Amino acid sequence: MARTVWDSSVGKKTVMAVSGLIMLLYLVAHMIGNLKIFFGVEEFNRYAHWLRTVGEPFMHYEWTLWLIRVVLVVAVVAHAVSAYQLSRRDIKARPDKYVHKKPRASYATRTMRWGGVILGLFIVWHVLDLTTGTVHPGGFQEGRPYQNVVDTFSTWYGNVIYIVAMLALGLHIRHGFWSAAQTLGAGSRTRDRALKTVAGVLALLLTAGFIAVPVGVMTGVVS
Repeated sequence: MARTVWDSSVGKKTVMAVSGLIMLLYLVAHMIGNLKIFFGVEEFNRYAHWLRTVGEPFMHYEWTLWLIRVVLVVAVVAHAVSAYQLSRRDIKARPDKYVHKKPRASYATRTMRWGGVILGLFIVWHVLDLTTGTVHPGGFQEGRPYQNVVDTFSTWYGNVIYIVAMLALGLHIRHGFWSAAQTLGAGSRTRDRALKTVAGVLALLLTAGFIAVPVGVMTGVVS
């Protein structure tokens, strides 16, 4: 049954919707956590340490964090694979260009594909920068996340990469949230306007919340 559902377009869209909502919930929590940097070094570093001790003593040190990471990796892979396969299926179903052009889609809709690629590349860079420290500028300091964040956003390329990715994220959420609602049956003629409004507000808040951190470093509010 699982294979039958996965092979269907509806099944792949459902996987995309559910995995997208899982990532959205994580993004909301992640943004709120990031904003703690404006409360100072001790507050931010204490929060980062707390993430590694959640669930103790029942859960061992970092077990909860690794569980969250595994769920996120599964969600990202499922989202990307289902999106790619749906895209290929759509292309095969219509190998020839339309005789009459379709109505012009929104900017967010037309950039969903390349936006997803940008976000995928950004995730890799973000992990290598602030989790493993592999590409971190100025020397990665284990256990000092506040200083690591300041180091990253003290470089022009760190700011450019992050801000471009967050703008792509905003567009992705704006279209993706509404699409997920339609796929999961939450949409209707009477609720569409409200869902689109919620999608727009979520996209705006998340984009602004994430970008606030590099802007804070650039302006000296966070130093």
